[in-house]
Amino acid sequence: MGVREAVTRRSGADGARALRSRWRTATMAAGWAFPADWPLAEVDDVCRAMLGPGDPSPQLYGLGSARAEAGTGLAETLLDLAALHAVLAEPPGSTGIVSPNVDAIPARMLRTTALGWGDVMSKQAGNCGADNPLTGLATAAYLRTRLREVYAETRTAGRQEHLLVLVSLDLTRTSGWSRVVAMTLLADALMEVFDAGETVASVGPSVACVLLRRDRHLPRALANLRVLAADRLASDPHIAPAGPVRVRLQELPETCEDAVRLITGLGR
Repeated sequence: MGVREAVTRRSGADGARALRSRWRTATMAAGWAFPADWPLAEVDDVCRAMLGPGDPSPQLYGLGSARAEAGTGLAETLLDLAALHAVLAEPPGSTGIVSPNVDAIPARMLRTTALGWGDVMSKQAGNCGADNPLTGLATAAYLRTRLREVYAETRTAGRQEHLLVLVSLDLTRTSGWSRVVAMTLLADALMEVFDAGETVASVGPSVACVLLRRDRHLPRALANLRVLAADRLASDPHIAPAGPVRVRLQELPETCEDAVRLITGLGR
């Protein structure tokens, strides 16, 4: 009897929580880059489906889709799936660290999750809007375009006049729709404070940034952002744990290519 059968003998909710905990531990140990971005409502769906009598394919497809929507790459998505498979294949009573192996994932499990991820990416490629319809923030793709423009301007002027304001939330204690609401409220605060032509963009599930010119009013703007964001988040007890908002300044690197790599890393 493997871990799946052993866990199934518990009550449904307890068994799903135990599987989720072991899965998360295995994924983090395997090198998941940003722990705050791992929890999704689809993770819980998969845990329940894996312990149930039915086919978990719809839930695995949903997980792949959700990972793509959150900006997780295919390699990291499949590593996470391998961690789940490794946990399910453990002998009963095992508490050690498992070793995920993507090549060991059953073909159907792998194909279903990858299809979910791929379908979302195909839709995104065919519908590249400049902003997120839920938050109103510019997309990371638009931010990359603005960075290229800024670096072109810098070459002409001979000096760098822009920098980034990085803003993030801790979403580990929220799940599902509450995560979207928290980021939407943060976006509302950002766009109220930075409303003079700055580029305000989303670069990840829990990270936003502002590309702007440095000036003497920036410290006051950052103080206003912290207060306003705190007020927004406090309005709903389900999302209040996402605060306080973390704000820091980031100088732009020497080259545009380095700046794009920075943004990509922040998003994951």
